Amino acid sequence: MSTESATPKKRAKTKKKKKKNGFKKFWRLGMEEFNTGGFDISSDGELVAREGNYQYNIFDIVKKYGSPTEIFFPTVVENRVRDLIETFNAYIKVLGYKGKFHYHYPMKVNQNKEFVLPAVAEGSNLDVASANELYLVKRMLEQERFHNKMRVICNGPKTARYMDLIEELRGKGLTVIPIIEDPVELERMQKFKGPVGIRVDLNVKVKSHWDKKFNRFGFTEDELLDIGKIRNLSVLHYHISSQIEQMNGFIEPLKRAIQLFAKMKEKNPGLDTLDIGGGAGVPYNKQKKFYSGKSLIQKIVKTAKTQADALGIKHPNLIAEWGRYVVAPAQMTIYRVIAEKSVQNKGGNKWYVVDGSFMNDLTDTWALKQKWHVIPINNLHHPKLERVWFAGSSCDSDDKYTHGGVHVLVPKLSDIDELFVGILDTGAYQDSLASHHCLLSSPLKLMAANGEIKVVRKRETPEEVGRQFGW
Repeated sequence: MSTESATPKKRAKTKKKKKKNGFKKFWRLGMEEFNTGGFDISSDGELVAREGNYQYNIFDIVKKYGSPTEIFFPTVVENRVRDLIETFNAYIKVLGYKGKFHYHYPMKVNQNKEFVLPAVAEGSNLDVASANELYLVKRMLEQERFHNKMRVICNGPKTARYMDLIEELRGKGLTVIPIIEDPVELERMQKFKGPVGIRVDLNVKVKSHWDKKFNRFGFTEDELLDIGKIRNLSVLHYHISSQIEQMNGFIEPLKRAIQLFAKMKEKNPGLDTLDIGGGAGVPYNKQKKFYSGKSLIQKIVKTAKTQADALGIKHPNLIAEWGRYVVAPAQMTIYRVIAEKSVQNKGGNKWYVVDGSFMNDLTDTWALKQKWHVIPINNLHHPKLERVWFAGSSCDSDDKYTHGGVHVLVPKLSDIDELFVGILDTGAYQDSLASHHCLLSSPLKLMAANGEIKVVRKRETPEEVGRQFGW
């Protein structure tokens, strides 16, 4: 074949590749910094998710199983837990940090079995916040889902049933560490024979989406210093906020906590661990740069070492309870657009009505005004886009998503046969906070693993939903 005949074809192929890459960039796909490294666009303009050498065409999946649907990728949880632990351990070694690192997955973020077990399989310990969550730990122990070297941090108010379970599991050889939240629990723990932790309400405010003016958990710094010696104290715990937006939001509380740690250790020589809580965020709306887990972990370990060395104390062991960071990117929620109508008094925006409910399925949308990254599942190559707001299928005026009152760009419905849209990063909190407003059914939940699709929760029938309300 001559060079002259090959060149136009080569140019056309390059042009087509550039065009495809342009759509990938526009929809923020294939970008590790946005947690979309596993997503791509097929030659037909359909969303593709990759898992190693396996590949899933998301449009084909929803055509087969219908919508609304949640698709969960357990390998994302496995990879993020493994990477988190390995990165902490790597920087501990490189920086000469003498303490150990323990990752505790907080079950409140997503208690689904399909989420918890992959985290445990990759070396995660657990953090529970209620008697019922600890009961699930008991079930896993009885079913020999993990060995008894598992460590469990117990947060939240300790009811009588909660304390009974803590004692029972400690008696079975499990390391269960209750975190003391108030004076009543402090008195109760005087008889507890295992290691305990105590929570401090640090006098530090950081920039985060969920920042609170008042914190009802734990003791003030002065109160802890006044208490003095605490029986079997092993862990000092704090939790500043969730979805912390800047790295400094981790570093300033850490510095203050280590100073307090040093003072408390004078009367509590067994105090050896600092639990920095949760807070690691994810780039939900993909519009701006977000800190990476690697850079954050390096900064945390380096700061802990510098502060401990300056105070002349042994480097504390570190615990992180990053749940959203691990599981949010592991799930996506998919809806079908079923109708279109004009938005009154909003410069040409359209309402795209979907076959699911934001209030029911993605509670943070209306409860916390969460901004999501919304992308088409099909027609990703379509050149004509519409500025839209999404309306859910309930009769509630709050059942909508407007991206903060601005708009979302998606393919123009009038130009295509059908449109499905996907919302990324829905693996954290949405399932446990979901409701049945207007008696709508919960979405079908699918698991994509090892190249296969498995139904882990069927779409609810009217009879099943009705029974939950006594019908």
